[in-house]
Amino acid sequence: MASFNKVLLIGNLTRDPETRVTPKGTAICQFGLAVNRQFKDESGQLRDDTTFVDVEAWGKQAETVAKYCVKGRALFIDGRLKLDQWEDKTTGAKRSKIKVVLETFQFLGSPRDEAQRQIDQGATNTPAAPAPRPSENLDEDVPF
Repeated sequence: MASFNKVLLIGNLTRDPETRVTPKGTAICQFGLAVNRQFKDESGQLRDDTTFVDVEAWGKQAETVAKYCVKGRALFIDGRLKLDQWEDKTTGAKRSKIKVVLETFQFLGSPRDEAQRQIDQGATNTPAAPAPRPSENLDEDVPF
């Protein structure tokens, strides 16, 4: 029987990425992603629904996410579902959790937007990049 395991998500990081390294030197980065959707309820009121998803990245992608992403950063995630199962050490109860293992991703929004968001939240003391200057030799008669 054929199977298919693919997850596509667009959302914002709910916390700064947490990174650790395996004994063989492979980076593992874990972070949360909030995915929002809007819908109208039975009375016609616009409602918001947020789903929180745990994401795990490995290798070079883990290093990239850890380096460039902070809480609030918008990402497009392409990955697969993975079920973790374990036994609780204190109660002995069986536990499980579904997460997304990242396969590819894209940053969303511009770096300037991200820098400004960090400044607004007080997360960095680095000023935002200055706006690019328009060229002084623009031809005003360009028809497009």
